[in-house]
Amino acid sequence: MIASTCRAFFTSRIDRLPRLLSVSYVPSYAVRTFQGTISQANLRSLTTMNVGKGGSHQTAQKKKQRAFNQVWKPISTEAAASEEKLEVDGSVSLQPSRADISKEELVSESSVTDEKCSITMQVDTPLLRFVKGKGGSIQKQIEEELKVRIIFPSSKEENSLVIEGNKVENMTKASERIKQVLEEAVNSRMLDYSHFISLPLALHPDLLKKLIKFQSTILGEIAVDDSGGTDHSGDELKRQSVSQMEVVEEKDQVRVKIAERGAASGSKSRILSDLGIDKSIFIKPKTFHLTVLMLKLWNKDRVATASDVLQRISSKVMDALENRPISIQLKGLTCMKGSPAKARVVYAPVYEVGDEGRLVRACEVIRDAFVESGLVVGNDAQQSLKLHATLMNVRHRKNKKKRWNDSFDARQIFDEYESEEWGKYPIQEIHLSQRFKFDESGYYHCCSSIALPHPTLTI
Repeated sequence: MIASTCRAFFTSRIDRLPRLLSVSYVPSYAVRTFQGTISQANLRSLTTMNVGKGGSHQTAQKKKQRAFNQVWKPISTEAAASEEKLEVDGSVSLQPSRADISKEELVSESSVTDEKCSITMQVDTPLLRFVKGKGGSIQKQIEEELKVRIIFPSSKEENSLVIEGNKVENMTKASERIKQVLEEAVNSRMLDYSHFISLPLALHPDLLKKLIKFQSTILGEIAVDDSGGTDHSGDELKRQSVSQMEVVEEKDQVRVKIAERGAASGSKSRILSDLGIDKSIFIKPKTFHLTVLMLKLWNKDRVATASDVLQRISSKVMDALENRPISIQLKGLTCMKGSPAKARVVYAPVYEVGDEGRLVRACEVIRDAFVESGLVVGNDAQQSLKLHATLMNVRHRKNKKKRWNDSFDARQIFDEYESEEWGKYPIQEIHLSQRFKFDESGYYHCCSSIALPHPTLTI
């Protein structure tokens, strides 16, 4: 009777092993095959594992190491029932990847407690830092809780993340934790934007001259109210202005011209510093543009997909523009959130010449296509379209000692430029632009582009 009971218990445990000690990940939902893309709400990891039997380090050359290979590839998914697969955290299922592996072999391998196993996950280099965490905190937490060891690639050219351990179950849980960490990072501000859809304005020399004058005027001169009203820069700034700078009368205001020599040069820097203004927060004129959509394209596959999406919708964009040239007018200044007293982003509002709504429709075609492709992540898909031409942005500040809620005092700038007429300019191209990389012209590196109809030249 005891022997019969043992056999029944052993058989029961054996029957459960293929589902518990699985060696392959496949999506548990029907996949919309957009390789290398990511859905708005859900990311799924398409992984492939290869299994081999192994032993100790000394016999590694004679026997195949028992290892698993996983590839972390976000893909767009749609819900679909699958009764034949075992759900794990509602995301992926486990199935044997080797048809010839037996239950007895699995029992034999898993029962050897001192045997080292490993899982290799392919994780793109820009995302590896999230697995490590600040000061190695996330890596340490996973390793301690699941009794595994996470080994990172030895060079930036490699993207193989290795998980070592004694139990397949713990290594599997560790890989799931890593995928969860990556999902959260991709959908948050922790991962910065790498690309964006832009409408280049730096193509127009007249506009560039105005932008250069705008910057040099602010950096070289600061206006002080002489009407007896409130001095936006404060009483201390006014005292410094009177005692350390040359006063030049101009129309009905006093313009304080900062001297370029001696102690006055230091005064200039102090005044601008008090206002939170420095050259680094100005947009470089050669990169001036309208932003349609921000993107996180952290590998070559996603960049290639984005380029393909832009080219595929070319005809739809032309239809939205009614195959006619489109021009915009830039007028005045405004803040993106906040107020001129504590500005973070200052930009010129954009108006379509003719006010037919064609430009907005074309931009919506672009946005909808990229959202549908799964290349727009997190809450970005719900963001409303707001065309703007950024002139100043504290995110570009080189002095990183500023607080997280960094801002600058733009009230004097608004006094002078709030009604500025920047001009009317045709939109000639649409670019998939890469941040932090520039072409010979000085504009952002173009990964892909669409040429728009040019205005008819009149003689």
